[in-house]
Amino acid sequence: MRSCAGVDGCKAGWVAAIRRPDSTVEAAVFGDFATLVDFLPPDATIAVDMPIGLPETTGKGGRGPEPLVRRHLGQRQSSVFSIPSRAAVHAETGPFDGMEAWYAAHRRASAVARETSDPPRGISIQAFGIFSKIRELDGLMIGRPDLRARVIESHPEAAFWRLNGEQAMSRPKKVKGRVNAPGMAERKALLARCGLPEAFVSTQPPRGATEDDFLDACAVLLVAERHARGEAVSFPDPPLEDAHGIPIAIWT
Repeated sequence: MRSCAGVDGCKAGWVAAIRRPDSTVEAAVFGDFATLVDFLPPDATIAVDMPIGLPETTGKGGRGPEPLVRRHLGQRQSSVFSIPSRAAVHAETGPFDGMEAWYAAHRRASAVARETSDPPRGISIQAFGIFSKIRELDGLMIGRPDLRARVIESHPEAAFWRLNGEQAMSRPKKVKGRVNAPGMAERKALLARCGLPEAFVSTQPPRGATEDDFLDACAVLLVAERHARGEAVSFPDPPLEDAHGIPIAIWT
């Protein structure tokens, strides 16, 4: 087995859970995604909890993968954001001078999203909050086509669904913005049952990442390993492609 990594966005950049061919595991935070890629061997498989591939227009529910995944997640389906067109994601790049400017930028980006969707749909505040990371990843995938076969999009709750025998997790990770201990314990136990060392999934996350960021990275690490073995399933199957030839799919 080659090196594999699961990656999630975090306050300090990107948190990665990495397993090497000798089964050693490690976690680290990287300031940018390109540095993370270059830290790993050139054949490493990387699954990331961030949209990859942006369409010119969107339909009901987002790009295409999102509604396909949501139908399996029950009460966890709200964790799958609807991602708009590339024009909307790149419409407002900042920097923003204060929250008033940030909200104004959100309104302008939402206007672009409505113009490039049918039926017209704006952008949630939560989705707008990750646009800078989507743009970072988008630029890398456009500039380095060699990465497209081994850097794949996943989603933690979809990963947990797959690992849990295609059953959505019964408890949320957070309640009213705060970590929900029973939900975290449920996920840690599942990750351990699926082959990650219990001590690893229970360790403190690296500085700059939260506990839920780290567990999400662990979940998509297992998807990266499934992909490396040829076992992962994409939504849709086969993946779509955007105007740059970048695959659009959520892998589980």
